Amino acid sequence: MRIHSKLQFKRKINQALLAINTDEISFLERKTIPFENGEEFQDFQHPYAYDLDIFGNHSLFQHLNRSATFIGKKTLATTLLHKSDNDEILSNQEAIAELSQKLDWRQEFLAFAKVTNDSESSYKTLLQWSTFNSESLPKWLVFFSYASPLFFVVIFISYLLTSNLFLLSCLSYLFVLNLMVLGRFFKRIQLEIANSDNIDKLIGQYGMLLEKIETEQFVSKRLLDLQQKLKFKTENASIHLKKLSELFSRNDAIANLFTATLFNGTFLFNIHVLKALLQWKKEHAEALEDWLIVIGEFEKLNSLANFSYNNPDFVFPELNTDYKINFSDLSHPLLNPETRVGNELYFHPQSFMILTGSNMSGKSTFLRSLGINMVLAGMGSVVCATEAHVHPLPVLVSMRLSDSLSDSESYFFAEIKRLKQIMDALEQQPAFVLLDEILRGTNSDDKRNGTIEVLKKVITKKAIGAIATHDIEVCLTTNDYPAVLTNNCFEVEIKDDELYFDYKLRAGVCRNKSATFLMKKMEII
Repeated sequence: MRIHSKLQFKRKINQALLAINTDEISFLERKTIPFENGEEFQDFQHPYAYDLDIFGNHSLFQHLNRSATFIGKKTLATTLLHKSDNDEILSNQEAIAELSQKLDWRQEFLAFAKVTNDSESSYKTLLQWSTFNSESLPKWLVFFSYASPLFFVVIFISYLLTSNLFLLSCLSYLFVLNLMVLGRFFKRIQLEIANSDNIDKLIGQYGMLLEKIETEQFVSKRLLDLQQKLKFKTENASIHLKKLSELFSRNDAIANLFTATLFNGTFLFNIHVLKALLQWKKEHAEALEDWLIVIGEFEKLNSLANFSYNNPDFVFPELNTDYKINFSDLSHPLLNPETRVGNELYFHPQSFMILTGSNMSGKSTFLRSLGINMVLAGMGSVVCATEAHVHPLPVLVSMRLSDSLSDSESYFFAEIKRLKQIMDALEQQPAFVLLDEILRGTNSDDKRNGTIEVLKKVITKKAIGAIATHDIEVCLTTNDYPAVLTNNCFEVEIKDDELYFDYKLRAGVCRNKSATFLMKKMEII
């Protein structure tokens, strides 16, 4: 049976490895995106999550995600929503660079994670168990749990030697007494294993994931620090989890009427297991969550390492603290690499860009390219550029909002609230701000004047970023702030009676218009 179990587990790992590579090939050939999209982490109130398509179908999360445990997905999602400090970004860059070269190890780790069949409910059940009622058993019960089995063995041996029926009746009374004692604590035992179906297997597989980390040789400081967190007392975390898995397996014996009666009537078996579980919980409860966090961190870093491995032309940005941001050949990392168009841009000496261009010329995609690459840079990932210098900043975006019918909230009011959120955030610290055609819910004059005032307010708060607009008069603001503002545009050409977009960023204000031409061509006007 042991040989069979080992072969069965090896088969599961090989099946998982086959699935991992099949999915990855399908993804790289742009046939499907067979990875979880993180829709459950969507936050419409977040400063950029919805606007930049961080979660959902065809999202950044779905392209990055190579995690199979709940804590792995949660860690990746959390990191995507918050900028790390510079030291953490640099340590993540070093760790990702190292892991990107450990292809076999990364895939084996993911295969082990896949066979755990982990879920949010099982993860939370385990953590709830670790903090639930860890009160020690009464001292009299601990004494009785050792004394009773000892008496049972002594009386049983005496009966075998003497065949005295009185001793046999004493054994039967002691057997019943043990079961009565067990019955008094039966509910406590049931509470310990409540909602823990197959939890011993899950714990054992968590232990194997930790063992994969413990036995691998790492060089980068980040990975070594995570590895060090798995040292507990004199043993590795995987050994402690293996012991816990065995205790849960033993406790399952109480579900079998025959074995429960026999083992507990003689040796109070489940009382000893309960005592050991409570002792394990008392000693390891705080460390348990830390160990699972390490698994989540490795799954996150593995996902980002896979992203780097799949895109060898992407680079790690060089960090600075001078508020200088520039990219060479910047593009959107989720676009087809064979057709995407890169652009050069510098946010110094001027720090804010007014972007113009006709519809479909690429303004919104360009803003999203900026936003997503700043998010990637802020977590230590590679970015879609051939060279990048970045001062990591919080990202604030107003690009794509929606009416909230449940809150009786119009698009316009939702946008005003987002602009207020951006201004409040800028009061706390400088940020990277992206605005796309703001104030669309009002008349032309109001929209133009409001846009200019918002722009002035943003740059006085030392924001870096860009605003896209169709209103040419907004571009005149650069005359008043030439040291801060710059005009850039995307142009459209008409070739052979067709619109032609090259998606290349140019200096200056957009001159060409496409709406009238397109409507005439489609015989709308």
